[in-house]
Amino acid sequence: MASKRDRMSVYERDGVTVLDFGTMEIWDGADLALLRETLTRLVDHEKCKSIGVELSSVKYIPSGFFGMLYDLYEKGIAVTLYSPQPNVASMLWFKQFCQHTEDGRYLLKSDLASAHDKSSDDEVRSEKEKWDKSLKQSNDYSTTVS
Repeated sequence: MASKRDRMSVYERDGVTVLDFGTMEIWDGADLALLRETLTRLVDHEKCKSIGVELSSVKYIPSGFFGMLYDLYEKGIAVTLYSPQPNVASMLWFKQFCQHTEDGRYLLKSDLASAHDKSSDDEVRSEKEKWDKSLKQSNDYSTTVS
């Protein structure tokens, strides 16, 4: 049986370093740990400034995934999410913090601000406050859609 590390590929797409688990539909804690380890290597050691995650096969994402995205945002990394399935794209966090582009990608809203040179410490603080408030208001931290 192939290890999870062997099932994940990393490649470049239009200047974005993309992480892809292929046809894996459900990510678990081990997948999340591998993603975090790979993201850390790419951002801290290889100095990647634009990261993407292929989501075309994914039906369930652990809530910690979104925390990783927010950590990247705080480091000033552009994040692109490719081809999420409708149930993933309709998740509360996803709808609140991601912007659908004309070419089918999803960007963290913060990436749009920095792309238009409008990003500031106040905007970062405001987005973090919105994120913290949404977590406190939610009684269910589940990432599944009912």
